[in-house]
Amino acid sequence: MSARDPQHPTPSATEEHATTGASTDLRVMLDAQRARCPVAHHDDGTVTLLGHAEVRAAALDDATFSSAVTSRRAIPNSLDGEEHGAYRALIDAYLTQDEVDAQEPQAQRHASAIIASLPRGTMVRTITDIGTPFAVRVQRTWLGWPESIDQPLVDWMARNRDASRSGDRAQLARVAEEFDELIMGLLDERRHAETADAAGTDEANATDAATSTADVTSRLMRETVNGRALTDAEVVSILRNWTAGDLGSLAASIGVIVHHLATDVALQSYLRTLVDNGDTASFDDAMEEILRIDDPFISNRRVTTRPVTLGERDVPAGTRVVLNWVAANRDPAAFPDPDAFNPAAHKDSNLVFGIGAHVCPGRALTLMELRVVVWELLAHTSAITMAPTEAPVREKPPVSGWAQVPIVLHR
Repeated sequence: MSARDPQHPTPSATEEHATTGASTDLRVMLDAQRARCPVAHHDDGTVTLLGHAEVRAAALDDATFSSAVTSRRAIPNSLDGEEHGAYRALIDAYLTQDEVDAQEPQAQRHASAIIASLPRGTMVRTITDIGTPFAVRVQRTWLGWPESIDQPLVDWMARNRDASRSGDRAQLARVAEEFDELIMGLLDERRHAETADAAGTDEANATDAATSTADVTSRLMRETVNGRALTDAEVVSILRNWTAGDLGSLAASIGVIVHHLATDVALQSYLRTLVDNGDTASFDDAMEEILRIDDPFISNRRVTTRPVTLGERDVPAGTRVVLNWVAANRDPAAFPDPDAFNPAAHKDSNLVFGIGAHVCPGRALTLMELRVVVWELLAHTSAITMAPTEAPVREKPPVSGWAQVPIVLHR
């Protein structure tokens, strides 16, 4: 789970794709652009940071590079300073290691059911058959939402994916509003059910009421910040942050990882050894390193609070700045061979989950979910190969990762 902006178009990448049409791999385009200059200045005044050092420095300087980039208040993404700290402390309490450990059994159950249901010896569509159902079920269970929400979430993910591919901000805004309405409906249902439970007098109703307050959504609805209760808009914003981008990002991450395993026999063998040895720590490191090589979390936006020099040019306060994680995570200045799988050497410089005050609070949860589903996939197959009858298809910029990863699971 990520407090990132995984599908925000990078202006330079979008423009280059439109003018050259040369590649559908966003990484190739960004590698070439970063090689020309680690800081790109655009005609609209926006600046994109592509170099590792430049992205890292801006992410660590939240006093100069503010996250208040939109009129829409996103908690905690669009907040700065003490206000951000107050909400971040509230959110971090839901994502401690103990909280993550408590969710691992349900993630394991969903992963086991999905992997067991897949055919062997014939084509499986990684994102459609594994990534999407796993993301929806594990997030829905964590938040205490009803199983009936699964299909609406799957349908919403498809609309959100289409909007992201289009790069149309108006379309993206409409899809975001749809998600907010979906969440508000769940909150209203929760309140109605709890009111009915509270009015009951028998022991069964009392038990149901006690159970309903234990899930994450019910807990969040009772939270306070700075001595007052969260508003509905704040609850919706936090739940949106936890789910709207993360559903697609988790599914995309699974696609990226499985593609790497199916196309790299040595890497797949290494991960199978980790499974055999029960080495979960090294497995988590491997997941993070694969995502560094092919990062589905594209960028975050900032706005300068004072005049600053970027790429040897002076830019005024109020300049829009894009921190491009994909480009930074493949910068040869930080990773001499960006495509090399070397978790130990790259761990300290890996920016998949960001850095600084806005570092992703859900890193541990995301890595647990990825480990559980990929571990299950490896533990119950002898090999994973690419399907011989259909080629994988990359997402087109401004989206990263894979649109289709057809594989075959072998017993």
